[in-house]
Amino acid sequence: MKVKIINRSKHPLPEYKTKASAGMDIRANLEEKVTLHSLERKLIPTGLFIELPEGYEAQIRPRSGLALNEGLGILNSPGTIDSDYRGELGVIVVNLSNDPITIEDGERICQMVIHSVEQAEWIEMEELSESERGKGGFGHTGKK
Repeated sequence: MKVKIINRSKHPLPEYKTKASAGMDIRANLEEKVTLHSLERKLIPTGLFIELPEGYEAQIRPRSGLALNEGLGILNSPGTIDSDYRGELGVIVVNLSNDPITIEDGERICQMVIHSVEQAEWIEMEELSESERGKGGFGHTGKK
């Protein structure tokens, strides 16, 4: 699939790091370092603007190494970028650790996955068909 992109950052285009990668890393585009204190959140600019084909979305997800090793999370995760959005991609990061986290210009802060989507057409009903699960939810199958 071909996706139109404008790169106003100082960094290379996002890329897949391996042949089978689902996501491509997205870099922070900063004039100066950003430090987040515990539980603080900020919008980090990327300098990227994309035009996805209709029927697709871009999902912004955390990078597992940053989440495990530093406690850097992505709020609204996965964040959805709709095919008709034309603004700069921004990433809402949060520090879930007890220590300050510093993000530097060019740092890979998240990953982006392109995914197909469909829009639903609602069919109003008075009742739904039976299923094996029924109304069970919120841990109804237990832990073991």
